[in-house]
Amino acid sequence: MKKTFLVAAAVLVGSVALAQKNEVKAAEKALKASKLDEATTAIDAAYGLIGSADAKTKAKLYFLKGKIYQQKAKASKDDAAYETAVKSFQELIAFEKETGKSKYSSEAGPMLTNISADLVNAAVAANGAKKFDDAAKKLYMAYQLDNTQQDYLYFAANSAVNGKDYDSALKYYLELKELGYTGVTTKYFATEVASGNEQELDETTWKFYKKSKDYKDFRTAKSDSRLPEIVKNIALIYSDQGNIDKAIEAVKEARAANPDDMDLLLTEANFYIKVDKKDKFKELMEEAIQKDPNNPVLYFNLGVITADQGDTAKAKELYEKTVELDPDYSAAYLNLAALLLGGEGKIVDEMNSLGTSRADNAKYENLRKQREGLYRDAVPYLEKVLELKPKDIDATKTLMNIYGTLDNIEKFREMKAKLATLEGGE
Repeated sequence: MKKTFLVAAAVLVGSVALAQKNEVKAAEKALKASKLDEATTAIDAAYGLIGSADAKTKAKLYFLKGKIYQQKAKASKDDAAYETAVKSFQELIAFEKETGKSKYSSEAGPMLTNISADLVNAAVAANGAKKFDDAAKKLYMAYQLDNTQQDYLYFAANSAVNGKDYDSALKYYLELKELGYTGVTTKYFATEVASGNEQELDETTWKFYKKSKDYKDFRTAKSDSRLPEIVKNIALIYSDQGNIDKAIEAVKEARAANPDDMDLLLTEANFYIKVDKKDKFKELMEEAIQKDPNNPVLYFNLGVITADQGDTAKAKELYEKTVELDPDYSAAYLNLAALLLGGEGKIVDEMNSLGTSRADNAKYENLRKQREGLYRDAVPYLEKVLELKPKDIDATKTLMNIYGTLDNIEKFREMKAKLATLEGGE
């Protein structure tokens, strides 16, 4: 009885092995004929019996499955096909390493490199078609195939952001931050003698041109670090998730390592505005001005927060410094006018509190002149705003009201007509 069972088992194993070999042959034939669906069906059937295969057959199954799914992925751009191809080749390499063989591994290595290139090309096409989620997945797969290519991880994160997949983007950005990725590269430049124009070149061409008399002034430069952008995006995602504390922590940590980076400083400052820590924002704006004393935006921002805290004299100085650095900074002129007109409320309250005595009437007249003085002082700033931004409705409306109060009928009518045009009707 036992002998009969062993014979039956041998027959069963033999038939399984034969069926497997037939499926492998069918898969090879279909692949050769570019019939990928048939090849896939056959190799999947053969792979289902891999547990009973000998070492030689196993290696071939891994290799053939990887090869078939690589072709299928290239044709369909399907993520699952790419994943299956990669997994099969990786299993092959691990298996042959374990068994001390390398019959197929030498071919599988370059094929994995080709898959990586295919993934990147497919991701570029997906980004072009605004299929950002698809692009992000493919770029991340390419990075996983070769984790020395950290640029792939960076572009995967950017694609995830574009696709509004912020969870994946955060995961990728945090990994980049942990890796210390900066994306800094060396750029090569040379000036063409004939035209006098500087050109950016690749390294090989740059070295070749150094032997030529047609180019001069060879130089190199480092590209900007991507770390500030990465940290800023980490912080923005945390902020979007309602976790401002983590956002600020991420920026502060990056600033500690990059204390001179202006983008990181401004990013941190903006988060303090979100949590209404105006003193901290003001402190960082002052630090920013020390680092970049000719930046009008910094003086303007500091002016806004200073005015908000009630120091109008200092705010005026800051706005004046803004327009000194940038005479076309219309918002600064508008805010200078607003500072002046902000004093009107106190004057009006005092006017309304007065009685009808001769002394009160005299005081009222004095206050009226003070009020008109504020208006006259504000007019040049508002006119400058309209010179720079002719369609500014707020400046037009304010000027119209001022001219009306000052009894400047001609200018009042001019502003009234302008306002009607801007608002699309009388």
